[in-house]
Parts: sequence; structure tokens; C-alpha cells
Amino acid sequence: MGYMLSLILLALLAHATSISCQNILEQRLNIIILAGQSNMAGRGGVANHSVRGIPTWDGDVPPQCQPNPWIFKLSADMAWVEAREPIHADIDAKKTNGIGPGMAFANAVLSKDPNFGLVGLVPCAIGGTNLSQWQKGGFLYEQLVKRAQMALRSGGAYKAMLWYQGETDTIYKQDVELYQGRLKRFFNDLRSDLQAPRLPIFQ
Repeated sequence: MGYMLSLILLALLAHATSISCQNILEQRLNIIILAGQSNMAGRGGVANHSVRGIPTWDGDVPPQCQPNPWIFKLSADMAWVEAREPIHADIDAKKTNGIGPGMAFANAVLSKDPNFGLVGLVPCAIGGTNLSQWQKGGFLYEQLVKRAQMALRSGGAYKAMLWYQGETDTIYKQDVELYQGRLKRFFNDLRSDLQAPRLPIFQ
């Protein structure tokens, strides 16, 4: 009897979860794109294991990064799921991910404006990438546009992009000198391709 009851409860829980994810498509999503390199993908709480030397996340989630029923994320397979740290685990999948700024930003927005509505985070960051890899025509740029457009088709509007990148471009002098021009071109191309000329970008 106890076993059957457990099965019924599990079935009800699974049904309730799927309904909640379906229901977000009935409301207007406030879409926030997350792009850049490792600091955006999330390296908070990641350190080399003392014995094996392998990067490991400590699993500690600060209060400002806790899950929120109003915050969802677009997964790697283009499905809306509840947003939980590490946000980029299935995007920057070849590296160890921890805490990034995405969840903290979304929670801060909701705490300032309780009527803001549902937040749809669109993680796109990949650690170790330089700005030239994010230029129009490149794989990272095209993936970003594809994921952002898919998010929009779910219903909603672009509200912002968070951009955290630049460390990799400090290695070579030429990349340093070209950074400002490349960044302006990247932002302009993205706003144009997303048909969002006034998209706020927080760098």
C-alpha cells in the first residue's frame, strides 16, 4: 500500500511540474540573455580538487542565487525549465560550472519590482572565448541569435543582455587594440539581428 501511494505521489508531482512549465508559455516572458566567457558561465565556488586537481564546484548556492518560481531558463535542447545553479551546466558543458551573475540579477530585478513577471534566462556563455569568436558569422554568435530568437517565439520580449567577457582578449596586443571596435560591432549586429535596436546591454 505504501509503495503504491509513493508511486501515485511521484506521478502527481511529475504532472504538476510539467503543467507549471507549460503554463509559462501562457504568460509574457521577460527575456534576459546571458553571454560572454567563464565569469558569465559561472565559476563561483569552483576550485581544483585538493587531491585529484580536477575543477569541482562546492555546491554552495548563496541566498541571492536561490531558485525562484518566477525564473526559468532555456536549456541546451531549447526547452524552458526551472532555473537553478549552475545555470550554464548544459551550455558550457565541457567545463565545470558554478555560480554566475544570471540568477542573482534576475532575483534582484524581481525583488525591486514584484510585478515584473516571469523571467526567462537564455544562457549562452562559453568559458575561455575571445571577442573575435563572438563576431557575426561565427558559431557562438549564430548560436546566441538562434537561442534568443527561440526564446522570443515562446512569447515575451527581450529585456536585457548581460555581457561578461574580455579576459581572453588581454593576451595579445592586437586583440586589446581591436577590442572596442569589435565590441561595438558585436552589440550593433546583435541588436539588428534580434530586431531590438534599444536592447539594454549590461557589461
